Amino acid sequence: MTYEHIVTNIRNKVFHPIYFLMGEESFFIDSITEMLEEHVLEEDYRAFNQLIMYGRDVDYLTIANQARTFPMSGNYQLLIVKEAQDVKDIEKIEPYISAMPDSTILVINYKYKKIDGRKSLAKLIDKRGVLFEAKKLYDNNIPDWINKYLRSKDYGITPKAAQIMADFLGNDLHKVRNELEKLMISLPQKSLISELEVERNIGISKDYNVFELQSALAKRDVFKANRIIAHFGSNSKENPVIKTVILLYSFYTKVLKYHYAPDKTKNTVASLLGVNPFFLTDYQDAAKNYSIGKIADVIAVLREYDLKSKGYGANNLDDSELYKEMLYKILH
Repeated sequence: MTYEHIVTNIRNKVFHPIYFLMGEESFFIDSITEMLEEHVLEEDYRAFNQLIMYGRDVDYLTIANQARTFPMSGNYQLLIVKEAQDVKDIEKIEPYISAMPDSTILVINYKYKKIDGRKSLAKLIDKRGVLFEAKKLYDNNIPDWINKYLRSKDYGITPKAAQIMADFLGNDLHKVRNELEKLMISLPQKSLISELEVERNIGISKDYNVFELQSALAKRDVFKANRIIAHFGSNSKENPVIKTVILLYSFYTKVLKYHYAPDKTKNTVASLLGVNPFFLTDYQDAAKNYSIGKIADVIAVLREYDLKSKGYGANNLDDSELYKEMLYKILH
């Protein structure tokens, strides 16, 4: 069952006896749990029928015994086990799951780990309730996630603003969500969030960011690229070399894919590269300005500065100097 399906069911008050939420992306686990806390019980019943346990404080028997009790009033008892990865022998809860009354909704947060889907516990949970693995999103999926999250709140965002946020914030969804909340507090519903709003309310520069650097490099705009790099070098805490190298590596490998794409029609090649068609111009420009051989050289440069940013062969150069060196080698 997908995250979207689970969330839709909860909003429609379609509940399952057990939710076993596992995996690397804690945001999805926390979000589903928060929605269950909000929707299962009316506020008047929460003090009596909602219980939160922590894995470090309980064992599987404590959970099982509580799960078999009945609500003091109302239709449900909501039992949430947070940090359940700390529960010793959690798999021993299996015999007790089928014995839970229909009035119990058991939510197990098993963060950063997962149980073996081939074993009987996983199969039982999947049959009786929800077995959900929360996977980390790849960086290139973050702009789309930002769009979906804002649409669910009745906001919009320009492709460029979403990309700038994704490049700056990375794939920590808790962090991204917090910054989106800041934007929504400052703007009325149905607003279309632009890069100017991102700069004004979050502090991410609309002019000095990796997206703008990629655009300048694609056009081989030496002046603009040097201006951005100078800004990065003087603000290296917010713009570490290693982060820029990773993003540029992704950009140039996609340019290489563009060179080899048999079908260069807009939507087809955008799908191949995994980018929004809105940004395809940068890849087209870069393909014109960088031959396949030059891209291979650029990728080698980026690998070199990946090592140097980690202290290997950097010869005590600071980030500003590393940036200048790297840019010169990319452009010449």
